[in-house]
Amino acid sequence: MESNRSHGARPRPRPLAQAWLAACAIGLGCALMAAAPAAAANASRGADPVLATIDGHRITQSEVDARVIDEISSNQRYELRKRALDSMIDKYLIDHAAKKAHMTSAAYLDAQIHPKGSTVTAADARKYYDAHKAGLDAQTGHKPYEQIQAPLISALQRHYDQQRRDALMDKLRADNHVKMALEAPREQVASAGHPWSGGKDAPVTIVEFSDFQCPFCRAAEPTLTAIRTKYGDRIKFVYMDFPLGMHAHALDAAVAGRCAAEQNKFWQFHDAMFADQGKLDPASLQQTAAKLGLDAKKFDSCFKQRKVVAGVRADQAEGERLGVTGTPTFFINGRQMVGVESQASMAAMIDEELARAGGGEKTASTAPSAHPAKTAEQ
Repeated sequence: MESNRSHGARPRPRPLAQAWLAACAIGLGCALMAAAPAAAANASRGADPVLATIDGHRITQSEVDARVIDEISSNQRYELRKRALDSMIDKYLIDHAAKKAHMTSAAYLDAQIHPKGSTVTAADARKYYDAHKAGLDAQTGHKPYEQIQAPLISALQRHYDQQRRDALMDKLRADNHVKMALEAPREQVASAGHPWSGGKDAPVTIVEFSDFQCPFCRAAEPTLTAIRTKYGDRIKFVYMDFPLGMHAHALDAAVAGRCAAEQNKFWQFHDAMFADQGKLDPASLQQTAAKLGLDAKKFDSCFKQRKVVAGVRADQAEGERLGVTGTPTFFINGRQMVGVESQASMAAMIDEELARAGGGEKTASTAPSAHPAKTAEQ
């Protein structure tokens, strides 16, 4: 994910082509929130230090922590609670399994995650590189294999170790009948009138806040294509603009996409811009419009008048209201998913929502796969 502030969760493993270089950061707000539960526990024992005094008035740590919590979005609070809850459940299950195996917890976990023959070799890395070169090139800036061999081996090792750990935890949770009562918050996203594809009345709606110049948004495209292919009209996919200020032509690209939508060619323009993020300057965008067969006069007039910028800013304001800090950010039936997730991670959440709707195998009413809906302000 790309943002001016970064924060992360504990997602399921991602494809290495998408995630091997991605750093897992928490960010200031989440870091403060992570400390809040411990601070609250100290406060309950009477340890509530005074952090500041103003003319005799005291401000305590518990008061500061309460303010921090209030300023963190519901999705961030959920992710922090879920991370803590998962950690507590995992520790209990590992300790219990290790005791049954007459081993220490550390030895048990090491034996499960690092079985014989699980070490990634240079040959393994080369095979993976050859099979995923396009995705890795997008992440590394087309660096040759020799320059990325060592970090790729390390990333593959961590990835496969995590896969084995997750498989172990899934089995232990199933064997011990773990039931989760913590529910993710659901946001109402004002996405009406935006470009969409899939089923008009699908039981699952996925809203993406994206930036055409963001490399992580581009890296997400193969996953999103696979998801749309797998679920067809059982999902409705909606695009919303969230151009980041660090990208010189992100706003130009968002404007161009909306101008293309006026001529019912948003998705064609969307695909063209993500296909080559080096051609997002105004002149290149006009060339793309011509190649796609748009009416040049109408497109140029729309692009130069910039009337659609108001709609772009409205999308950004909606994203900020929902706690979006970077791109890509998704809302799946209102449940937030941050960053470039694997197909398995996104599919798992979609499957949960289909099951919740009670019609996971039913096909929603159909619509064209790339419906040229206009943007809200149009």
